[in-house]
Amino acid sequence: WLTAPSPGRAARQQASVQSGTSDILKPTTMASDGKVQFKITLTSDPKLPYRVIKVPQDAPFTAVLKFAAQEFKEKEETSAIITNDGIGINPAQSAGNVFLKHGSDLRLIPRDRVGSAFA
Repeated sequence: WLTAPSPGRAARQQASVQSGTSDILKPTTMASDGKVQFKITLTSDPKLPYRVIKVPQDAPFTAVLKFAAQEFKEKEETSAIITNDGIGINPAQSAGNVFLKHGSDLRLIPRDRVGSAFA
């Protein structure tokens, strides 16, 4: 559902994406059509670009992480999503659960740029 649209169900389940730079964004809620919307900000860029991603609430959050990393041209294997308070999010849950627990404003961090202890 995160690939190019095709006729039928896959097209309806495809993630919707908007781009921009951080400003005021309309409040987001859980939609009545079974989808949730996340505003994901790239913290490693000083301009704080963001993507608004709308996905089915039962979608695995690992897919949301992978899609967001690809949108920002970051490696999904070394990226993590955190809340604005800095709390890490376990991706082994549904997008709906993440939305209910943490809200819609999230941050993508490329982990290879954070606290490397290798000498």
